[in-house]
Amino acid sequence: MDKTLLLNNRYELLESLGSGGMAQVYKAHDKMLERLVAIKVLKPEYSTNPSVQVRFRQEAKAIANLSHPNIVTVHDFGFDQNQLFLVMEFIPGLNLKQMLKKKGAFSETEALPIMRQVCAGLGYAHRAGIIHCDIKPHNVIVTPDNRVKVMDFGIARAIAGINPNEQSDVVWGSPLYFSPEQATGRAPLPASDVYSSGVVFYEMLTGRPPFIAKTAESLARLHRDATPADPSQFNSGISPKMAEILLKVLSKEPSNRYRTADQLGQVLATVQPILGRVEPNYRAAMPVQTPKPRQSKGNRTDWGTIGLLLLAILAVGGLMPLWLAIILKWVNILYR
Repeated sequence: MDKTLLLNNRYELLESLGSGGMAQVYKAHDKMLERLVAIKVLKPEYSTNPSVQVRFRQEAKAIANLSHPNIVTVHDFGFDQNQLFLVMEFIPGLNLKQMLKKKGAFSETEALPIMRQVCAGLGYAHRAGIIHCDIKPHNVIVTPDNRVKVMDFGIARAIAGINPNEQSDVVWGSPLYFSPEQATGRAPLPASDVYSSGVVFYEMLTGRPPFIAKTAESLARLHRDATPADPSQFNSGISPKMAEILLKVLSKEPSNRYRTADQLGQVLATVQPILGRVEPNYRAAMPVQTPKPRQSKGNRTDWGTIGLLLLAILAVGGLMPLWLAIILKWVNILYR
């Protein structure tokens, strides 16, 4: 595509940011609002398909209503010059795949805050009734200030067009990361996103996905039938607790996993204090300091207060001499 091309006479494509199996992503300039945006342009075989066009618009409208700090915001969508496109906020930073290639495996303290933010964004979408369907490192962006953004909600769903409880011959998602139910063409669940997140988390901590094969068919079979290796085999620094969580997330049966990303995020939150480090984006709120009640002195007599009270009484009416004489008399009697 010519990088000077205008879409809808508004979005000027500046440079390519990358491509995938379904679309090309561009950095672009929004001439109307004078801001940078990212635009995902679907490939011709999808853009010109009437049923895909309908589903794409439906998904775009749904994800445009998602507003969360850990989700890439969708600004606009359209069809121009026989191309479907989605306009999103432009996020500087690297995706997780780029980070893995650059640095290799993450430590638990590095990976945990990232995955908690992924869970926060996915959990919000799940509560809104939206399943991502294509969680993979390429769709998780980490900004320079360590904010995590999940992108590409619903794109795979728009392409596959699978309705709940409906079988399909179209295997959607990315073979390295899709869930066993997606591998068999079944409709995904929130727990499917949890499984894919677990595959990403496994790769972050070990430097490799749990299953590796040469073909998509072989990967599908492994996701359906094979038991993933204990991640500590590839990284001895992984704690037993974290290995247990990873293997639970990668259960074949959805009901044996955490049902939603919120549940996984809550479990990971209990691990964070054990690691002894909290990232800025997940710094715990300081507890409200309740003032301590004044300690009671029990039945002790406050003689200072009583003395002041007596002096005030004695001063009334100029009776000081008389009362002093009475007090001295009683003192003499007490100390005989």
